Amino acid sequence: MKKILTPILVALTWGAAASAMAQTAAPAAPAEPESTLAFNVGGVSDYRYRGISQSRKQAALQGGADYNDKSGFYVGAWGSTIKWITDTPGVTSGNTELDLYGGYKGTAGDVAYDVGFLRYEYAGNNYKNVGADANTNEVYVAGTLGLFTAKYSYATSNLFGNINSKGSYYLDLSAALDLGDGYSLTPHVGRQSIVNGAPYSYNDYALTLGKDLGNGLSASAAAIGTNALKGSYVYGANNQLGSSGLVVGLKYTF
Repeated sequence: MKKILTPILVALTWGAAASAMAQTAAPAAPAEPESTLAFNVGGVSDYRYRGISQSRKQAALQGGADYNDKSGFYVGAWGSTIKWITDTPGVTSGNTELDLYGGYKGTAGDVAYDVGFLRYEYAGNNYKNVGADANTNEVYVAGTLGLFTAKYSYATSNLFGNINSKGSYYLDLSAALDLGDGYSLTPHVGRQSIVNGAPYSYNDYALTLGKDLGNGLSASAAAIGTNALKGSYVYGANNQLGSSGLVVGLKYTF
């Protein structure tokens, strides 16, 4: 969350000299950034993460909270309903995802950077029945220059239940385009590389149109797809969870 702080010109008024003094008064020092706490709730027609459906191409409910300290440090939590864990044969529990994260944001010259840690917690999951524990830890670093952002995420644990997959990574490249009148356009490409899991590595892409509806409400529509190997991410016999699709969403932030 970014806030634009506008310097206020301050002039001392005294008799006939007030006008001249106002023209030469120095601007006040910018106010220090404030700490913020925000909450969000919403829903999507299909919860896609890194191009792969987490909800069997069905709707998902989502929500979270974010605290940003004026020092640059932040923490947050975000959750969603999911289906991919319990849809796996031999797995019987784990139908929610909770992401816990924290990090630091700052600037170095013209580059804004973000470094942090993210924990994906699938409460009560027993994915160990067919693979590794689905719970996953990642560290990440991101840099933004102008419109463009690059982010690198590195798994310090097994990745999403893949056995011996520590060291897997995800590379994310995106741009943020302001179309005016509350509209935004975000093109994205990514690469998920899974250690000891070449058939499950893939590229993904997305083009998201966003609309700020005012009063904390926003809507989005995204064309999303991947080049995941057919049969690598699947529900049932033919439901390819990485195939191209349109996802719409609505979110309220307060």
